[in-house]
Amino acid sequence: DEAVRGTCEDASVCKRFAVSVGYWKDPYIQYFVRQAKERKAPEINRGYYARVHGVSYLIKAFLKKTECNCQIVNLGAGMDTLFWRLKDENLLPRKYFEVDFPMIVARKIHNIKSKPPLSKPIMESHSGDSLLIDSHSLDSSRYSIVGADLRFSSDLEEKLKKHNLDVHLPTLLVAECVLVYMTPQQSANLLKWAASTFPVAMFINYEQVNMTDRFGQIMIENLQRRQCNLAGVEVCRSLESQRERLLLNGWETARAVDMMKVYSFLPQADVRRIEALEFLDEKELFEQLMQHYCICWASKDSSNL
Repeated sequence: DEAVRGTCEDASVCKRFAVSVGYWKDPYIQYFVRQAKERKAPEINRGYYARVHGVSYLIKAFLKKTECNCQIVNLGAGMDTLFWRLKDENLLPRKYFEVDFPMIVARKIHNIKSKPPLSKPIMESHSGDSLLIDSHSLDSSRYSIVGADLRFSSDLEEKLKKHNLDVHLPTLLVAECVLVYMTPQQSANLLKWAASTFPVAMFINYEQVNMTDRFGQIMIENLQRRQCNLAGVEVCRSLESQRERLLLNGWETARAVDMMKVYSFLPQADVRRIEALEFLDEKELFEQLMQHYCICWASKDSSNL
């Protein structure tokens, strides 16, 4: 699990670098992660830009549809700052949950406790009894962090319910580069649990796709060199196999698009702005990279949202 936990650091450092160059605004990431020692390649920065905007587009669509009368469960959230950014935009759901390995959660809580720009917004949105905080969990009325292993959904459910998860509320579950580190059976169990627990729900999954070609093989080998095993890579064969997994595990509708397509859907004036930030030498490499990641979303909707 150590190499998997390391991916949290990698992603946070890449995001912080892209933010520092001006790809998007995130005033909170600086409190969670150090500035990168070396520059990140422009194709990596553009890739993170598309990921952050693509996922956020779907999240905001869900929040608008439910008029924020919903809950969000961010699975494998790492050092994500979405709670604070949504609060700034007045888009907080009724409750926002984050789940990650206890070790990562402990680090995040330490940062929150020691940095007022992080702790103040939690206090401001909190109402009711005193705020609960210990080394592996934090629970306020609007925001919760839970240390749990996503491979065991009964343990996960128990911990979330302790922090007032409401299964009757429309629920959005988000997983970014999480399922690929579980075996296909473990991710199927997690998806099944989510589909059977919430009557109205949406699941957003961002991860690798088209992994059987040469480029995909090189990606796998690079990660293996760092002792990082993609246990669930067989589900990342194609957009179809990604959709199929969602449909086979209890979701009513499922869609999947690769990140090159997402990039072309983003507001083009902003895309032109970020493309002017850095010169991109390897257009072809960027396109290949983007064709090997995708966003999939599935829904289950008993109340016709």
